[in-house]
Amino acid sequence: MTETPLLQQARRFISALPHCQIIGLSVHAIDHQGVTLVLPYSPAIVGNPQTGVIHGGAVTTLMDTTCGIATLCVLPQFEVCPTLDLRIDYIHPAQAHKAIYGYAQCYRVTRDVIFTRGYAYQDSAQQPIAQVVGTFMRLGKAVKGSAAFAGALGGQP
Repeated sequence: MTETPLLQQARRFISALPHCQIIGLSVHAIDHQGVTLVLPYSPAIVGNPQTGVIHGGAVTTLMDTTCGIATLCVLPQFEVCPTLDLRIDYIHPAQAHKAIYGYAQCYRVTRDVIFTRGYAYQDSAQQPIAQVVGTFMRLGKAVKGSAAFAGALGGQP
């Protein structure tokens, strides 16, 4: 993957979120159309030890983070955009002992809200294990604390 400013910003975004580091999230691909993150398989995030399937909470974290990072793809500069709403429809269980990929894109940007959609998959994006839609509030770069967060991400305060 070619190192781009958008890729660097996405990697810094993940590195600023300790829970993403703990579960091992990383950027698989990113461009101005959308982002794909990968959640590697780990026994630490298994929801059912008998089946080895990854816990739904880890998948939720993957998809919330993927949708949140997708906002970087459409904004001219970093803004704080917390999750307003996130809906995940689980289509079928993930296969045990396999990584899960999360893809998201922004389909509408307004003055106050960014609308995202995406899906989680393992072997093929044409066979998603879950679908997601999310909305993110645009707080702007002038929000208290956003300068520090933007600085951590390498953006301009």
